[in-house]
Amino acid sequence: MAAQNQMECEEDKTAPLSPDTSIQTSEPLLDTNLVNGERDETATGPASPTTNNCDGNASDSNCRTPNTDPELTLEEGRAEAEAKVQERENGECPLELEQLDQHHEMKETNEQKLHKIANELLLTERAYVNRLDLLDQVFYCKLLEEANRGSFPAEMVNKIFSNISSINAFHSKFLLPELEKRMQEWETTPRIGDILQKLAPFLKMYGEYVKGYDNAMELVKNMTERIPQFKLVVEEIQKQKICGSLTLQHHMLEPVQRIPRYELLLKDYLRKLPPDSLDWNDAKKSLEIISTAASHSNSAIRKMENLKKLLEIYEMLGEEEDIVNPSNELIKEGQILKLAARNTSAQERYLFLFNNMLLYCVPRFSLVGSKFTVRTKVGIDGMKIVETHNEEYPHTFQVSGKERTLELQAGSEQDKEEWIKALQETIDAFHQRHETFRNAIAKDNDIHSEVSTAELGKRAPRWIRDNEVTMCMKCKEPFNALTRRRHHCRACGHVVCWKCSDYKAQLEYDGGKLSKVCKDCYQIISGFTDSEEKKRKGILEIESAEVSGNSMVCSFLQYMEKSKPWQKAWCVIPKQDPLVLYMYGAPQDVRAQATIPLLGYVVDDMPRSADLPHSFKLTQSKSVHSFAADNEELKQKWLKIILLAVTGETPPSPNEHPATLDDHAEPMKKSEC
Repeated sequence: MAAQNQMECEEDKTAPLSPDTSIQTSEPLLDTNLVNGERDETATGPASPTTNNCDGNASDSNCRTPNTDPELTLEEGRAEAEAKVQERENGECPLELEQLDQHHEMKETNEQKLHKIANELLLTERAYVNRLDLLDQVFYCKLLEEANRGSFPAEMVNKIFSNISSINAFHSKFLLPELEKRMQEWETTPRIGDILQKLAPFLKMYGEYVKGYDNAMELVKNMTERIPQFKLVVEEIQKQKICGSLTLQHHMLEPVQRIPRYELLLKDYLRKLPPDSLDWNDAKKSLEIISTAASHSNSAIRKMENLKKLLEIYEMLGEEEDIVNPSNELIKEGQILKLAARNTSAQERYLFLFNNMLLYCVPRFSLVGSKFTVRTKVGIDGMKIVETHNEEYPHTFQVSGKERTLELQAGSEQDKEEWIKALQETIDAFHQRHETFRNAIAKDNDIHSEVSTAELGKRAPRWIRDNEVTMCMKCKEPFNALTRRRHHCRACGHVVCWKCSDYKAQLEYDGGKLSKVCKDCYQIISGFTDSEEKKRKGILEIESAEVSGNSMVCSFLQYMEKSKPWQKAWCVIPKQDPLVLYMYGAPQDVRAQATIPLLGYVVDDMPRSADLPHSFKLTQSKSVHSFAADNEELKQKWLKIILLAVTGETPPSPNEHPATLDDHAEPMKKSEC
């Protein structure tokens, strides 16, 4: 028996591992044991009564099939001892054999896991292409057919499904066939990185779909509620077996989630891929490309969610605070108690912390309408946070800003620490961003301004024309013919009021003569420094020339709000803020008269009257804004940008400025866009 056991053991050790006994027996289990890209090891482990190899376990080193017969226990022990003696006589080291077997098992396991991940990618891709085909060839085509019958606008169907046809074509005609072919050749070419590296750049097309996803969901909801024919078609398709008892909205979510899933699978693949593998570099480059695409998708999702949240807060505040701006980001919100200075009582308050301000609100107990009233707006610029200690009132801290100082009490120590951390991180991020912004503006001014700061008083400036501004370029007060007339600063050429030009300085270019200058130029030329820190510009204080020079579209338009009379306005949609329309009195004004956050507005391009044939209207709830262009071409340029902005989609930057004033009666070089 000992000799027979020894011969069996040696045969198992010396015989090469047969793929027929290990890999082939595991393949049929791929479909049933996949769990997040990895198979359950208990289902695919090498241990089997028919293929039991010498596994090197310390408790069972003679590779025997376990026998439970008690009468053979003594014989087994004797055979085991004789086998060990024979191994020593043959000069074999059991430890070395065990390590060698473990190495082969480890190598085999890694190869199997890589095959499993690749196979999971193929299986999930097949299922995904089926879902894309359902969206593109069934939902989209059926709804488009109904739309062509006149039941509802075909444009709405195109907006809902965006570029789903292009996405479907890419996956069904390119990515899936490549994966199918590779898995058939896996024995000779065990890699997927080269395929993904070649095709991953095409995943950028998902950006368009993801950006329009929220708006598409809203359109599906509204059309289902209001258009019976649309609802009937959707419900008929959803009853089919291919839908798997899921709604149209569920299926439309899959493209949004697909790229992050590629990223997770590829990360798992790289973790199990040896660094010296031929597929390593391709797989790593693929992951970088896919991670970038995933971050763009996630960024677009976050941006739309942020704007949606801003609109909700805007309504909660009674639509009184102008917070709906893509540059605003909600950091934290929550209930807080405010300690009164006089009677030391704690009063219930609510805070909204944004990246540039803190809104200190009082709850409004109302069943309908706004929920909060803004008591104080504290700017992040200049804000300081101090942790305070009050024996009577625990968990307190102080927020000190330029506008007001607040002593607040949190509900717990943890809540207090979270608020302090959020506030301090927001302050730090603001200062870092503000410093970068100031440096960029200073650099831009050095390039574009006619008279740089170093040349003030040494070179004659270009004077801004009187008709290019409607307000003082320093204090922003509107001009009038009697009490606030226009004056020019002889150093910078800006148009200012008499109060802001009540300074005189010696100008070298004018022979050292004392000349009228504005306050800012006087401080620079004379060396006088103002200790008061300059306040940060608000959204309405962005200069017209600053945004007009870098805009999506800008021109004069006739404007009317509700039933007020028509008036002429210089309108701008800047590139850096493409979802907001700025309105100025003139192209060189330093402060906007009003802004309109375009997201969510409904566009009506029908002319209001024969007198204004090139007019269009923006409506949202109770807000109605009417505009009229000088000609149809200019109107269409504005509509092209606005129709994208109202859906939350960033319009593509034009190669050249979209609107010009070449035909306008007032020749202005700087006012042309």
